[in-house]
Amino acid sequence: MAINKYIEHTLLKQDLQKFELEKLFKEAVEYKFFGVCVNPAYVRYAKQYLKDSDVKIVTVVGFPLGANTPEVKAFEAEDAIQNGADEIDMVINVSKLKDKDYDYVLNDIRAVRAACPNNNLKVILETDLLTGEEIKKACEICVEAGANLVKTSTGFVKGGIGAKAEDVKLMSDTVKPYGLRVKASGGIRDYKKALELINAGADRLGASAGVAIAIEALEKQENEV
Repeated sequence: MAINKYIEHTLLKQDLQKFELEKLFKEAVEYKFFGVCVNPAYVRYAKQYLKDSDVKIVTVVGFPLGANTPEVKAFEAEDAIQNGADEIDMVINVSKLKDKDYDYVLNDIRAVRAACPNNNLKVILETDLLTGEEIKKACEICVEAGANLVKTSTGFVKGGIGAKAEDVKLMSDTVKPYGLRVKASGGIRDYKKALELINAGADRLGASAGVAIAIEALEKQENEV
């Protein structure tokens, strides 16, 4: 298994410095990761730095709370695409979902979809805050709204677990019959966890520990030879 092709090497912390971004980019190229995931302010720099590589540029919208208006999220997405983003990860409005205001949630996602019609759109559900029933409903709305992937977590919920295999399986079972895929993120720190999530149905992994996961995977492969 080429686990490196699952990984979106991620750096979204508030106090990052430029040298950390450059390290992220260099590692993404060295380990041939699928992509890097950075905050919108760094998309243009990422695009310039990685222009001669196959590494995709992923950024976040409505991050991390998902409470911006649909119009603001749409503007963020459009701006990010103009700056060179290949894929958009938007945060769902969790409060509206829990209040069963499904039309709002649907239109929120559709607004961002309209702003990036030619790019992969992932919708972050924030599974730590949702019941199984809510996760399933959110996935169904994502299907109706035309998203490409559903994603577990921002990684910013205090005390949150992040990606769980049972949630990934539920998401996978709900969306894959309609052609959508699943991104697991949050709390993925080693190869064992990564493999567990892939086996549960994850097609992408958002992780800041991508290098450690890739090295561990390589070591296991070498030991099996």
